[in-house]
Amino acid sequence: MSLKSDFELTARYNQWMNMRLYAAAADLDEAELRADRGAFFGSILATLDHILVADTHWMKRFAAALPGLASLDYVRGVPLPELVRGITFPDFAKLRNDRMAMDAAIIAFTDEATDTIYARPLHYVNSAGASYTKSGALVLRHVFNHQTHHRGQVTTLFSQLGIDVGATDLSDLIPECAG
Repeated sequence: MSLKSDFELTARYNQWMNMRLYAAAADLDEAELRADRGAFFGSILATLDHILVADTHWMKRFAAALPGLASLDYVRGVPLPELVRGITFPDFAKLRNDRMAMDAAIIAFTDEATDTIYARPLHYVNSAGASYTKSGALVLRHVFNHQTHHRGQVTTLFSQLGIDVGATDLSDLIPECAG
């Protein structure tokens, strides 16, 4: 399996899981969404916000490093959000729309990018101003891993509320192999 096909699958998984979590979150009232549940970012809403903010920061780094990729035009046009640790109070409907748009952009990126692009080093400056050069493929792997980590926290918070978001395994999206 090439990096390209792996990242295409992972991007679809990312979108699939986000759709499930946001559908479950949409059934909660504002107080339940915003309640501090003792999680790393406090609330379900703040954790979902953190995932999108981090995705935006990382995808903007890819967009800056890969100016020739049209799939990243959406990302280039999105304002860079502030990184906040703790409870935030975003508007859920806007957050959900922004999440769907970012997921579409990530899928478009993995559709357009090639193994050659993934093999390139990614030069970027983080939010603290430190400069890095790292494997583009491994950085993208980190982006997907970060999402999975925090979505796991959100599913735990839902579980504590008695809400089952259903299957969460990547294996559900892996196609069957011919016998």
